[in-house]
Amino acid sequence: MSILSALNTGAGGLEANGLELSVVGDNIANAGTVGFKASRAVFQDTLARTVIGANTTQIGLGTRLQTVQRMVEQGTLSTTSRPTDLALQGQGYFAVKGNFNGMDGQFYTRAGQFTVDTDGFMTNLSGLKLQGYTADATGTLGATLGDLKVGAVTSPPLATTNLTVRANLMAGSPAVPAFNPATPGTTSNGQTSMVVYDSLGESHQIDIYFRQDPAVPGSWEWHALTDGGGLTGGTAGTAVDVANGTMTFGTGGELTTFAVTAQNFTPINAAVQPLTFNFGSPTGTGGSGVDGITQFASPTVATFLSQDGYPAGSLTSMTVDSQGQLTGAFSNGRSRVIGQVAVANFTAEEGLSRLGGNLFQETQTSGTAVIGQPGTGGHASISSGVLEQSNVDMGQEFIRMIAAQRGFQANSKTITTADQLLAELMTLKR
Repeated sequence: MSILSALNTGAGGLEANGLELSVVGDNIANAGTVGFKASRAVFQDTLARTVIGANTTQIGLGTRLQTVQRMVEQGTLSTTSRPTDLALQGQGYFAVKGNFNGMDGQFYTRAGQFTVDTDGFMTNLSGLKLQGYTADATGTLGATLGDLKVGAVTSPPLATTNLTVRANLMAGSPAVPAFNPATPGTTSNGQTSMVVYDSLGESHQIDIYFRQDPAVPGSWEWHALTDGGGLTGGTAGTAVDVANGTMTFGTGGELTTFAVTAQNFTPINAAVQPLTFNFGSPTGTGGSGVDGITQFASPTVATFLSQDGYPAGSLTSMTVDSQGQLTGAFSNGRSRVIGQVAVANFTAEEGLSRLGGNLFQETQTSGTAVIGQPGTGGHASISSGVLEQSNVDMGQEFIRMIAAQRGFQANSKTITTADQLLAELMTLKR
C-alpha cells in the first residue's frame, strides 16, 4: 500500500536530514581546526516503484546518502611568526611518520604546527616525525626521504689559512733595539692583533709586530707571536714567534717586496697549520703596492684585518623558504641549508581516508603518494611562520543547518500524515 511506502519514504528523509546535520555539525565544530577540510553530504534518490495501470508510471521511494565529499579548497593563512609553523599553498600534504592510535605508518596532513623534539627531529603535535631530506655538513641535500632532523645540528670549525692586513707604517719611525719576543712592545715600531682558529676550532690570538731597520730606510721586519700555551711544546705565558719575514717600501710609500722567512704554527692536538699572510700586492710582483700595507708619513695604524677561519657553532635559529629548504644560522656566524621539507601529492586527494588528529591515510581510491620537493612538479610551495586555517564557511554551514532542520520537520510531517491516514483506514472495519 502506498501509505506504508510513504512512511518508509518519510523515515528515509528523516535519516538523510539527520546525517546532513551531523556533517554540518562536524564542520562547525572544526571551524577553528588548523588545516581542516570541510565535508558535505551528497544524497541520491532510491530506486523508484513502478505502478502499472492505464499509464505505467514510477513513484520515488525517498533518498539515501551517497557519500560524504571532502572539500579540498585552500583555507586562509594566518600569521604566527613561529618559523616551524608551516603552511602549504597549492596541492599537496605534509608527510609524517610514526605511530598513531596503534597504527605504524606514514600519514598525511595539512596541519603545519610543527616543533623540534629533544632528539632534534621536526614533529607534529602528536609526535609524528615530519618527512623530508636532511643535508650534510656542507649543506648538500640527501636524495633519500626520511625523518627530518634539524636540531642538535652543528657547524664544524674551519682552520684559518689566510690572514689579511691593511695598515700604514709610519715613515721615519724611531730606531728601536733588535726585536725580542720576550719584550715585543719595546723592540718594535707598531703592532696589531687578530684571532685565528686551528683545525679543532680552538682560538689563538696572533700579535703581529713591525720593526723598521734603522740602517736601511724603507726596510721592515715583521713577527707573528702567539702564546706558547696553545702550541705543541710551548709554555703558557711565553710568546712564540710562529711566523716572520721582511718587506720593503719605495720612495712613494708603496710596498715593493714581501717575504716570509720562517713559519712554525703547531697547535696542540690539531693539524700542523701553515698560515698565509697577505700584506698587499708588492710592485715587485706586478702589484699596485698600495692595496695592503703602506709606508706613509702618517701614524702607524691598522685599517683592515680579516682571516678565513671560524670555530664550531651550534644552531641558534632557522628559516624556511618557499621550496621548503631550512637554513640554519649558527653561533659562529655561519649559515647553511640543514634540510628540506617534502610534499606529497595524490591523483585523487578526495579519496584519502580520514583518521582523525588532522591526519589522512593513503587508499586505493586516492592513488599512491607522489613525494617531491615543494614548488616543483605541481607540488605546493611552503610559507613559514603561518598556518592554514579551516576552509569551513560558517555562513554556508548555517544555511545548510536551517535547510536540514526544515527538511527534518517536513519529513516528520509526512510520517504523521501517513499515520493519520492509516488510523482512518483502521476505522473502516467498525
